[in-house]
Amino acid sequence: MSNVQKGLAEFIGTFWLVFGGCGSAVLAAAFPDVGIGLLGVSLAFGLTVVTMAYAIGHISGCHLNPAVTVGLWAGGRFAARDIPLYVAAQVLGAIVAAFLLYYVASGAGSFDPATNQLASNGFGDASPGKYDVWSGLIIEILLTAFFLWIIMGSTDGRAPAGFAPLAIGLGLTLIHLISIPVTNTSVNPARSTGPALVVGGIALQQLWLFWVAPLIGGALGGWLYRTIGADSFPKPNIEGN
Repeated sequence: MSNVQKGLAEFIGTFWLVFGGCGSAVLAAAFPDVGIGLLGVSLAFGLTVVTMAYAIGHISGCHLNPAVTVGLWAGGRFAARDIPLYVAAQVLGAIVAAFLLYYVASGAGSFDPATNQLASNGFGDASPGKYDVWSGLIIEILLTAFFLWIIMGSTDGRAPAGFAPLAIGLGLTLIHLISIPVTNTSVNPARSTGPALVVGGIALQQLWLFWVAPLIGGALGGWLYRTIGADSFPKPNIEGN
């Protein structure tokens, strides 16, 4: 696949993750009488990854997340030279999705951007459960590390073929079930950047944590799997890695 094809696939996939995941929180979670709640939002994020993993996994690998891209590099599965392309495509996809979601949500007269932060991430006063910065930092690092462990393990050469998208999507669902009350769940700098740029304010001020923590966690998870399972998958022949 060409770099253009890979970049467009990552753009489309990350757009779907943000529009589908954040859209479920903004448009459906608080809907009167039939709101889907925390479980529904968690499942929506997982489903975006499952569907796109089957749709574009053979094109770009379906990273949809700068922390996954960096983690796969740390795990020896991705070339360093391709990181800027993937991260740029992911962030652009997330931004476009957030702006379109904001436009759709604004079509309802009851939508108030001052109170509905477009499913943005935060800590302290911006945390759904008012968790402090250290709680947010720890949980984002830990859960992103486990997310990379799941990704690398389920795509290992010894793992059952064809089930990786399900394991990864269910892993992301579980991550959301754990951490929505703490940070509204990021584990993905692109997913955090889109809504933060649209709503501004405290979401944009706190965006740094949702780059720093997932990138640390992703690199840690990828490196740990590479170290512990060094002989469990064929080593890729990637120049510059």
